Amino acid sequence: MRKLTAAFAFLMMTAIALPALAADVAVLDWRRALMETDAAQSSLSELESRVGSQQQQAQALEQELNQLQQRASSLSDSERQQANQKVAELNRLMGEVVQARQESEQALLQRAEPKLQQAVEQIIARHSIQVLVEPQGVLHAERDLQDVTAEVTEILNSML
Repeated sequence: MRKLTAAFAFLMMTAIALPALAADVAVLDWRRALMETDAAQSSLSELESRVGSQQQQAQALEQELNQLQQRASSLSDSERQQANQKVAELNRLMGEVVQARQESEQALLQRAEPKLQQAVEQIIARHSIQVLVEPQGVLHAERDLQDVTAEVTEILNSML
């Protein structure tokens, strides 16, 4: 009977300790936290105002090229040349848009990286987190892990 009581007590202590261990593990989608900040949204708006006309031109060219492609077999040589010029222009515009987007994202990341680190450190201390993982890094969890992404976004908004 004593062994049964000891085994039962051990099982109960283990069952109580497991949720405590699970609370030491949290998930953070730092990219989402960063992109949902006011600073990121402002940066995206500024980028849109800078390259919006180029994107519209690219979409118009793409539509024209799709129409030309439908009748490709009946195009004259001069129409084929014009189509090739439009393809080159489309590629140029898309390259400029992609480059502007990459530069904007890089600038935001460089500006936010130290503050992101501070925000993560605050969250780790606040919740006594022992293990912090990215959503893509979780292969299996018996129950939902504490998601601290929104809290990191909130802290970043106050810092950026």
